[in-house]
Amino acid sequence: MRRRGFQVVKELGGHGIGRTIHEPPAVPNYPDISAQHKLTEGLVITIEADRRRRHRETFMLDKDGWTYRTADGSLSAHYEHTIVITRGEPVLLTAA
Repeated sequence: MRRRGFQVVKELGGHGIGRTIHEPPAVPNYPDISAQHKLTEGLVITIEADRRRRHRETFMLDKDGWTYRTADGSLSAHYEHTIVITRGEPVLLTAA
């Protein structure tokens, strides 16, 4: 994706899901050695990959309070999967 001018949006990322939609832990969408949360059995998390066309442009929250847009209207993409951490292999809940 970098060869095509897209960069990781480090301001956004995945998260835990439980009684509310956005719960700890924060799940970075890039390698982050400072992320210290252990993934324990039963934890439900999202993996969210956000990319934008220009690295220096920032996102802004739209009037609806939910939608993010690039400040300059450049291209961006968002992908999300929900995963349950188990004792064995994780379970992908959003598989097609």
